[in-house]
Amino acid sequence: MSYPNLAACLADLEKNGFLRRVEGLEVDPHLEAAAIQRRAFLRGGPALLFTRVKGTPFPLLANLFGSLERTRFIFRHSLRAVEALLALKADPRDLLRRPLRHARLPLTLLRMIPRPVKTGPVLECSTTLSRLPRLVSWPGDGGGYITLPQVYSEDPDRPGFASSNLGMYRVQISGNAFDPETEAGLHYQIHRGIGPHHAAALAKGRELPVNVFVGGPPALTLAAILPLPEGVPEICFAGALAGRRIPLVRPGPGALPIPAEADFCLSGVLAGGGGQALTKPEGPFGDHLGYYSLTHDFPVLRLRGIHHRRDAVWPFTSVGRPPQEDSVFGRFIHELTAALVPSTFAGVHEVHAVDAAGVHPLLLALGSERYVPFARGRVPQELLTCGFALLGNTQTSLSKYLLLAAREDAPGLSVRDIPGFFSHILARTDFARDLHFITRTTMDTLDYTGISLNQGSKLLWAATGEPRRELAPAVPADLSLPPGFAHARLFAPGILVCRGPEHTLPRDVQDPALAALAEALGRAAPRRDGGLPREVALLVLADDPDFSAASWDNFLWTAFTRSDPATDLYGPRAGVRCKHWFCSAPLILDARRKSFHAPVLEEDPETQRRIDSLAAAGGPLRGLV
Repeated sequence: MSYPNLAACLADLEKNGFLRRVEGLEVDPHLEAAAIQRRAFLRGGPALLFTRVKGTPFPLLANLFGSLERTRFIFRHSLRAVEALLALKADPRDLLRRPLRHARLPLTLLRMIPRPVKTGPVLECSTTLSRLPRLVSWPGDGGGYITLPQVYSEDPDRPGFASSNLGMYRVQISGNAFDPETEAGLHYQIHRGIGPHHAAALAKGRELPVNVFVGGPPALTLAAILPLPEGVPEICFAGALAGRRIPLVRPGPGALPIPAEADFCLSGVLAGGGGQALTKPEGPFGDHLGYYSLTHDFPVLRLRGIHHRRDAVWPFTSVGRPPQEDSVFGRFIHELTAALVPSTFAGVHEVHAVDAAGVHPLLLALGSERYVPFARGRVPQELLTCGFALLGNTQTSLSKYLLLAAREDAPGLSVRDIPGFFSHILARTDFARDLHFITRTTMDTLDYTGISLNQGSKLLWAATGEPRRELAPAVPADLSLPPGFAHARLFAPGILVCRGPEHTLPRDVQDPALAALAEALGRAAPRRDGGLPREVALLVLADDPDFSAASWDNFLWTAFTRSDPATDLYGPRAGVRCKHWFCSAPLILDARRKSFHAPVLEEDPETQRRIDSLAAAGGPLRGLV
């Protein structure tokens, strides 16, 4: 069966042991609910339905997509059809090669067309903003948020679902200077589909109508996250995921459509006048990089009504340092869309936006290097074409560090094997040639390592050919560090982590102490073992080397969420030739916390103690968290 609504999904999950009701406990949406959800996810627990919630009449649903097994189960009846559809998008010739696989294609395409209806359960009741669950996930959050919103807008120049956007942009519904009953903050980042819609409305001197759906068929939630090909409306793809046409109802003439089976719909406009958007401070918010995104001006959603179904349930998630529930979204989406990579990016075979590094900070890719097959010395050429394509299209364009290897050098290499991939790249990199910087460019809104909000640098690091070095298997005995640098330890072959002095410099300034470190390392001659030098290829500076070197998750999170390529990379014998920066090994990456970085997310101790007591023997959360 496919699920027409969230209630049908929850009933099926409960029947099959994937959901537990928590009925005897009143859960507080201020810190407590999110902390329970995070602990349930890390434990690998079931989805949780809290039937008593402080300050609101609506039940809370946590951890719905908290495991890959449960997510696959939810979409089990439509997965094969969706995979066949995406395979056909990637390679239309597949229809000729495997016609039986696509026998149900006409039905799948029909399901992608939303079905207009005159009314629906979502219009049964209405409520006010203050009666909704005001979920505060982290102690420093600026107010209550909708964390699984489906934000729907249409192109003002081409109204209708065919040119619509359904995206997951967080919505602040309490706190700051928002009117408690009529206003919400809509935080949409760069490179999001709602942006062109808003720009078109402003150009016409109009406000942009927006609907925010919560709940409904799980396919709507997943569709709002998917990086779909250009020209494929998310509301249409949701029909393929749901295995049925999405019924849409319009509550009045000229109103935006609403999924008839949604649990909630907040209807309003992005306010403004005279071609200018009304903005107010939004945030802070504990985000998926593991830090707070700070307070910035974002558009105001002025509400005109809130509808909900009679049996409405409020699903939510909580993000933070990976892994979290959104990590499951990433893995599931990779399974669905992996076949699209070669057709979207010519010459690219595999990509991995590394969840442990916060997704956008680090992208690993496997490409081809075929431009000059007769050349004796292989140098990155086609790989650079692949890299610039990845940095110029879709969500991969938000990547900060892009590391590229050639499939021809190691046919068995995979970007999913992170230790093996790093060893492959580090052994082959020519640091005088293979580092390509893009400076003062557009960056992910949530990344605070650059020179300003939405602005920083990128590094395209492409390496190919035969190994140039053997990676040092231990800390070199003659390693000499200048004062202020200490506690060097080997993290992986060729990778050292060491402690540096506390960072106190302003933004966009390189540290002269690190220039001194690079000079000291440049005086050391590489050891040789046979014909290749045995070298440290990468030296990472951290505030806590023991933490950073304790695991790959810690290393990746520290190194790539706390550094900006143009500002925080150094190297021995560095210089600039024809505007190309070069150095010799080891490349120095400054991953210390900077004076201007956003605060790290930390749990509220009192909330954790309360949850510990609820999870003790005889408690209502025993065995769940």
